[in-house]
Amino acid sequence: MTAPEGRGIAGFTGHSDHFRILHVSTGNVCRSPITERLHRHALAHRLGDPRTGGLVVESAGTWGHEGAPMETNAAAVLADFGADSSGFMGRELLDEHVIRADLVLTATRDHRAQVISMGHSAGLRTFTLKEFTRLVRAIDPATLPEPLDDSVVERARALVRAAAALRGWLLAPTAEADEVHDPYGAPLPFFRSIGDEIQLALDPVVTALTGLPARA
Repeated sequence: MTAPEGRGIAGFTGHSDHFRILHVSTGNVCRSPITERLHRHALAHRLGDPRTGGLVVESAGTWGHEGAPMETNAAAVLADFGADSSGFMGRELLDEHVIRADLVLTATRDHRAQVISMGHSAGLRTFTLKEFTRLVRAIDPATLPEPLDDSVVERARALVRAAAALRGWLLAPTAEADEVHDPYGAPLPFFRSIGDEIQLALDPVVTALTGLPARA
């Protein structure tokens, strides 16, 4: 099926053998780069590079600094976790990113609302990161497909469907519970606290996606 028209689409058509995860924040220089690279690092750690081919992890910003490097403190946070910050360039969130994404994870509820407002049937596959974490914790892993020999794509799709079905039943205890605050311009210790927060939220997501716990 041909993707609907939008900014920068350039005739994009979807690929059923991949599952694209899009992390969204504001400038795409702090929170979403940290989340993207920590997510990639965790997948490689659990699955090994040859088996991560079916999962594509990207990021963009609602006011993205196109072509900009990530903030120095964000790169320092990634180094703390042993994750790779090299080669990163900021991107402005475009229609094509939303159309291609099988799962959109945002830093805040405002970002989630902005993604959904772009259309493209994004509502059922767009969550804040912490919201998605809360939902996947409630999903029985036995109800999900076992990871395939060379891909976790079908499991990931089933996980998103299950999370969407739970959303109205498992609400956040407070509005703040679903937010990852912006560390832009803050000192390194605050960046590190945000990095810890993101890592804590990502861990159960990666476990649910892959069916594998973190290796010691």
